Amino acid sequence: MTLARAPRAPRRAPTDLTFFLDEAQVESRAAAEPDWLTADRRAAFARYAALPIETNQLYTTYVDLRTADLADVRPWDEPAATPQSREAPAPAGVAAFASFTESTIDALALSAEARSAGVVLDSVDGLIGRDARLARRLLADDRSLPLNDKLAQMTRAGWNRGVVVRVPAGVRLAEPIVIRWAVGQGGRALLTRTILDLGEGAAASLVEELEASPGAAGRGEPQALFTGSLEVHLARGADLRVASIQDLPEGTVAFQHRQAEIGEGASLHWALAQLGARLVRSRVDNRLVGDRSSVEQVEIVFGAEDQLFDLTSYTRHSGRDTTGILLSKAALMDATRSYMKGLIVIEPTAVGTDSFLGEFGMNLSKKARAVAIPSLEIDQPDCRRAAHSSSVGPIDESQLFYLETRGILPEEARKMIVLGFLEPVVARVPLASAQDRLRELLAAKWDEGAAAAQPAA
Repeated sequence: MTLARAPRAPRRAPTDLTFFLDEAQVESRAAAEPDWLTADRRAAFARYAALPIETNQLYTTYVDLRTADLADVRPWDEPAATPQSREAPAPAGVAAFASFTESTIDALALSAEARSAGVVLDSVDGLIGRDARLARRLLADDRSLPLNDKLAQMTRAGWNRGVVVRVPAGVRLAEPIVIRWAVGQGGRALLTRTILDLGEGAAASLVEELEASPGAAGRGEPQALFTGSLEVHLARGADLRVASIQDLPEGTVAFQHRQAEIGEGASLHWALAQLGARLVRSRVDNRLVGDRSSVEQVEIVFGAEDQLFDLTSYTRHSGRDTTGILLSKAALMDATRSYMKGLIVIEPTAVGTDSFLGEFGMNLSKKARAVAIPSLEIDQPDCRRAAHSSSVGPIDESQLFYLETRGILPEEARKMIVLGFLEPVVARVPLASAQDRLRELLAAKWDEGAAAAQPAA
């Protein structure tokens, strides 16, 4: 007797996206919104439906979504209610505080100083009702998210939560803004937009915290999806520092998009830490449109088990005498994979550009794999600097030997080298408590990985 063989699961291509945003979902959200927002969603959905996962042929080989099992994931449907604690003061040491747990807004709070200075912190729904003109300027701007990215347009078409922060011209906040997202419930998708708008001469710092919600899905459970955009508008002379700590649960897939338009004499500093989630696909777009504008970007990855981190950075120099310093670092344990892809574009108008892109991977296991692809596209030869650098390899044995000769045990020496390799992001976090938390997360992840490796050894 021949036993019937169970049917095989369909084989998936690396670029197959199992999460499906349909037109009915978009139309149901647009039904209760202004006409201009409905038109924006529909245009974004048309682009989402037409675009491939990756438009850059150089990067197509390095796309792998096969660990994202999102066929049964559904977006949250409930409307975002404004919390009763809206007028409550922000926590001590914080200028503004926004907290979300899955689809619920827990808190939107401003300090007395920020409120008196005219700082705006509101959900997107709330801003549309209070200041439709400002909401339309920020939400319907085609330049706020990359038009050639399928996942960014998916977020734009189907977003179901959003928060806006506006700092008026001349206001310089001494204390940071904190935005916290607690997500990860299995079978659910949260699509978010975060918009920061700084007026002329304004200054602020932002700490973004992405963490697990109560009951978040773990490995082997139905997955969750988090897509988040961070859209930055910097007017002339503005200064913004952004630190993001991503420690999402094991059962979460994260698609992140950050895009900034940097005006004349404005400066932007990114400090991005990627620790959690099952699969992360992150893209950062910096557009230096103003003369003498600058951006500094440092992104680190610390991976374990079989996590996959797909990081892409695009920096476009359009103004004169602009500066871009971009650095990516990945420390990879077990069978982690990391793709670090970066492109600097220097347009014909960008006379006097100074731009550097560095990508460095540290493989802590024979199964780990780091790929670094830095590239330049130069259409203006009159540059102060246009350079890139990359390297991938294990821990430097000379560093390890030096520490051991000082009486430090080999395992402790390895830990010191790895955490020192990742320190550039930690040092740039503008909130002391968040700095401490990030150091604790990095140390705990190392200790957990080292403990798991001992039985195998």
